[in-house]
Amino acid sequence: MTSDTYRPRRSVLYMPASNERALAKIASLACDAVVINLEDGVGPADKISARDRVADFLAARPERRCEMVVRINPLGSEWGADDLLAVAKAGPDGILLPKIGTPRDILEAGDLLDDNFALDTVKLWAMIETPKALLNIGAIAELGRDPASRLACFVAGTNDLVKATGVLAIPDRRYLMPWLLQLVLAARAGGLDVIDGVANDFRDLDGFARECAEAAAMGFDGKSLIHPAQIEPANRAFTPSPEALAQARVIRDAFSRPENAGKSVIALDGRMVERLHLAEAEKLLAKAAIIGA
Repeated sequence: MTSDTYRPRRSVLYMPASNERALAKIASLACDAVVINLEDGVGPADKISARDRVADFLAARPERRCEMVVRINPLGSEWGADDLLAVAKAGPDGILLPKIGTPRDILEAGDLLDDNFALDTVKLWAMIETPKALLNIGAIAELGRDPASRLACFVAGTNDLVKATGVLAIPDRRYLMPWLLQLVLAARAGGLDVIDGVANDFRDLDGFARECAEAAAMGFDGKSLIHPAQIEPANRAFTPSPEALAQARVIRDAFSRPENAGKSVIALDGRMVERLHLAEAEKLLAKAAIIGA
């Protein structure tokens, strides 16, 4: 793993496109990514002015300490296609597509970008927030294996999934867990990153930290945030722990000993360790080096 193959996405903060003061603060934030939001929180009368504001902001090449992504309006809406092209021309790191349902939604967005000569560095992120998207998640994820699709990341839209299905929203998220795990599994099959949904009570940082720990244990790469106070707990939860790093070094060092050269399996501290564990250890250490942990 190198800096070309791994981008930290531990903390992904939604920012309102209608708030110029919030946009001006992006360079001072410690999150790994921001999602400037043209969809939710921007009324119909303000959609075009918000789009222009975001395009101008990105075109001015602000300092980028973090990845900059823009969530546009659905492509099927009256604003979506114009959002996509105006934002892409300004050169964001990514464009987040809401309300997708099938692979065709990703392919159509990619075709629009290609036909209008958008830079290859402009990637597509996909909100998974509808029952239809979950039913088609395997086929959508397969696009991640084709660089031409531009698809790089899934984002769980848990609030919309709750609304669309009618499941009970409770703190332990027990009714959402099967779908969240399905989303992680599909993302891994497609070689994609996957970001957990938001925690709505930004004042409950203890509850937020628990939700982050659960998401990390499920295999998510990071967490969607709605308030800057959530950045530090998210970064901490999705950073390899000192204990995990210490164990990874033990495994790496054990396989590097001359007597273990060429061995597929070794005994280490009373347990069998395979080369797949070595690969996991090396990946974790590389990730920590990139993060600076």
